[in-house]
Amino acid sequence: MRSPLPQRISRHTAAFRRRALEPAGCATYSAVKPPLWVAFDERRTVTLILLLALRSAWRNARAPLLAAFMTLLAWATPASAQYAGLRTLVVPGAEAVTVALFYPTPVVARIQPMGPWRPVVTPGAPVAAAPLKGLILISHGTGGHELGHHNLATRLAADGYLVAALRHPGDNWEDRSMITSGRYFSERPRQVSRVLDALLASPEWGPRIPAGRIGAVGHSAGGYTVLALAGAQAEPARAAQHCRSVSDDPGFCSLGKLPSRSPSGQAAPAAAAAAPAQGSAAGQDGPLVSVADPRIRAVVAMAPMAVVFTPDSLKAISVPVRLMVAERDAVLTGKYHGGYVAANLPAAQASTVPGAGHFAFMAQSVWPLASEAGDAAANPEGFDRVAYHATLENEVTEFLDRQLR
Repeated sequence: MRSPLPQRISRHTAAFRRRALEPAGCATYSAVKPPLWVAFDERRTVTLILLLALRSAWRNARAPLLAAFMTLLAWATPASAQYAGLRTLVVPGAEAVTVALFYPTPVVARIQPMGPWRPVVTPGAPVAAAPLKGLILISHGTGGHELGHHNLATRLAADGYLVAALRHPGDNWEDRSMITSGRYFSERPRQVSRVLDALLASPEWGPRIPAGRIGAVGHSAGGYTVLALAGAQAEPARAAQHCRSVSDDPGFCSLGKLPSRSPSGQAAPAAAAAAPAQGSAAGQDGPLVSVADPRIRAVVAMAPMAVVFTPDSLKAISVPVRLMVAERDAVLTGKYHGGYVAANLPAAQASTVPGAGHFAFMAQSVWPLASEAGDAAANPEGFDRVAYHATLENEVTEFLDRQLR
């Protein structure tokens, strides 16, 4: 026989709920208090209803919320929030060109000891899936090295560019035979163009390089190189004439007399102009060197060697130029080189770096780099090269972004 107790409890509970729903003016409404176990049951029911409602709402909104979150994250995180990979490319030919390729990768980069340099890269890492922003070619100074501007290269790669920093055959830290070859002023820019040819023809890289988004960055003799690619024309004889007529450009005029074995990247030596310049000989510099490459749409020239350019050819450059001059350049006297470019190319975006020496635009090495032009690792008193590079990288990247978009 079933107990009548549950039925009584049920009747009492139903009666209480009817009274609780009566208008507030009813005398019995304020006088009746429910048992404690009934109040607990009410709270538990309401809580369960709320939890079920929240769970249902989360199930319905989870996908849209996650999509919105990912969209917000993608908007707040720039496309350049990636790292720099590093590979070596060798462009074959009579004189093979070794190229350090820096490119965007999703793999976290770390400091890699490489001789005097400490680039933050991931060697051999996969290439990021995102489209490349463009291709940037880097030309080092005479006697230099393909890693001499690794800080700038890694920044550009992390920003989405493919960066090709070449080691100039015949004008690098191991071999400077090109300086007295009679073809220095034409061959240096042509080496850059050959690297560009190889990359555009590459099955891996060619299809990924956006049309019309190719730039070049150069320091010292590399500055000469990129200005020549932009359309400036050199008269090799101007170097010798210059050194006979002035006495306040000793750094430039004394270079090239002895071989160098340091990856320093100092200015192109005047001795290059003293070599036989027989325009009829295959590959040698003629009286006027014209080696423009119209595929290059923007250039950055840092402390460029420029006295050999004709004023009219500088005035005729239509490619956007970013010109950077070192205030305390003891290798290339500014008024004959960077200042000379600025005076004849008023459209260039020019600036002078306060307190900087000639080598301020190179990556800071971890040990001295002796050269004819001095220690490429040394800095003028009071100048912090590492701190300045944050500004340098921003300015170069912003300029190229504007011109190559």
